[in-house]
Amino acid sequence: MPADEISTGTTGVSEPIDLTLPARMADGDEKALEECYRLYGSVVRSYLRHFVGEKETDDLLQVVFLELWQSRERIDPSRPLGAWLFGIARKRAIDHLRRRRHDVVAVDSVRELVGEDGAVFVDKLAWSAEIQVALARLSPQQREAISLSYFSGLSQSEISKHLGIPLGTVKARMARGMRQLSVAIIGGEQQ
Repeated sequence: MPADEISTGTTGVSEPIDLTLPARMADGDEKALEECYRLYGSVVRSYLRHFVGEKETDDLLQVVFLELWQSRERIDPSRPLGAWLFGIARKRAIDHLRRRRHDVVAVDSVRELVGEDGAVFVDKLAWSAEIQVALARLSPQQREAISLSYFSGLSQSEISKHLGIPLGTVKARMARGMRQLSVAIIGGEQQ
């Protein structure tokens, strides 16, 4: 593909690029920004989609072109505008992913903040989170039987009556579920 053409990505047809586009952008020509968006918008959108997914792509695309416009005085008119634009897109995608990441606090640091009295509470909180994740991986039938027993305080006979299933079925579901929970929490991952 010649250096003065770009594939639009949508039609596969190459369009000639105005080689004065970077200089016009640097000079503050709003028509140049519109042309840049028309030429590069769809390929930058596709590029961003690989980082952030469909829902956040259009918002991030606007941020990229806004930053391009706001930093236009730093554009080198002798260099391709696409490289500058994709550099901005990459940086904004990384920034976006960093903001989206949840910070994880070490249990030991929380223990130090709350003192010895809070250590038991912190341990229970961490243990509860692990159990909830492991429970979510069980079959709905196993999860229901275990939840009724341990969280609702029902006996296996009461669970059998409550669910209208044989006592042996309740025992089997609970035994398999507890085995999977122990492997997931203590012995590592297993499905």
